[in-house]
Amino acid sequence: MRKRAYGTVAVNRVDVERLAQGREGQPACVGFDVGKYELVGVLRWSADDFERPWRVANPSQIAQAVDVLRRLGQGRALQIAMESSGTYGDALRQALHDADLPLRRVSAKAAHDYAEVFDGVPSQHDGKDAAVIAELLALGKAQPWSYAPPSEWEEELAYWVDEIEAQRRIASLWLGRVEGLLARHWPEVTPRLLRVSSGTLLRVLTVYGGPAELAADPKAAERLTAWGGSFLGPEKVAQLLACARDTAGVRLGPIGRRRLQQTAQRARDARRLVRQGQWQLRRLAKGHAILQAQGQAVGVPTACVLWASLGDPRDYHCGNAYRKAMGLNLGEFSSGTYEGPLRISKRGSARVRQWLYFAALRCVQQAGLRGWYEAKKARDGAEALRALVAIMRKLALAMYRVSVDQEPFDVAKLFPGKPGPGRSQRPLPDAVPANGRT
Repeated sequence: MRKRAYGTVAVNRVDVERLAQGREGQPACVGFDVGKYELVGVLRWSADDFERPWRVANPSQIAQAVDVLRRLGQGRALQIAMESSGTYGDALRQALHDADLPLRRVSAKAAHDYAEVFDGVPSQHDGKDAAVIAELLALGKAQPWSYAPPSEWEEELAYWVDEIEAQRRIASLWLGRVEGLLARHWPEVTPRLLRVSSGTLLRVLTVYGGPAELAADPKAAERLTAWGGSFLGPEKVAQLLACARDTAGVRLGPIGRRRLQQTAQRARDARRLVRQGQWQLRRLAKGHAILQAQGQAVGVPTACVLWASLGDPRDYHCGNAYRKAMGLNLGEFSSGTYEGPLRISKRGSARVRQWLYFAALRCVQQAGLRGWYEAKKARDGAEALRALVAIMRKLALAMYRVSVDQEPFDVAKLFPGKPGPGRSQRPLPDAVPANGRT
């Protein structure tokens, strides 16, 4: 490499006429490394002919960079590529689309792995990364990445998916605080009688603030029965009142009661917003054939999360590609006589895997896979996670089949063969429960 080969030059100082002089009609590739405040582009003419990197302020100089590319592409085949890293490059994508300059995408993993092959040094920095992207683009290791503005329906779907995800995290935070406070002030109630996520328990804490106030209310049994419904029988109501009356927990003062009340109320508010978001997702999915078909397998809200995270499953050439986008493809690390265990890559969306995990749990509990699940755990030494991951991988392929091949979902086809005990073909519930009654 030349001395100071990666020294950058501001994009507004790039002389296109000088760069193109003597290269009329010669094809070129430009790779962009994307950062929050700065974009770095490298122009590649051939395997050993690169220009110095361009420094582009993000987003104030994007228009100038596009103008340079537009002039450079006159009379020659010009290819442009960037990594699919976050949202910092979206403004550049839109600007290239508006200028009718086609864009391609290079995998961040491919760029990382190629860094040492490129110049014999494993180091990475903005200028080199842009050159590596341009090199991979020239080698044909890039995929088309056209920009399409989302429709109003897609924007609303993504909005509610993000809202549900945020409120679930908030609810988890407040439930953790409720659990800590109960361990100090009412340790007998959870998890022996009620889960900390119990809607009835949260309502009790919101109304009464503590066990002493509950035990002192003469109408407490009547209220608990009304709040718990069929999930809270007379025996459990009596146990709840008894443990409230005889608790060994630290007594609450006025500020402590208010703290516990407000903490429980905030957890309830967050879970109510989760339920509202799930209702909105079901509304958006009405009449949508693919979301309804996938909803038979994993629930409509989960299908909406997958659409918002992965896009249309029909855009994938096969079910394995769809599963790979979720990070559920298997990878192995073996060398010589060592044979490493198979593990999922986890390179896709973590949010997708989390929602599929809940769907796998519902399959085990409510869709008749309990027999297969227990047998799998027995073979793997009681490793429940391996069995659940196997169900997740099968669900990923099933969702592709019901979407693209329009086959009806049948839980028995996930693991064909002799059905285990308890296997049935009951449909899955429509959504991950937002909360429990008891």
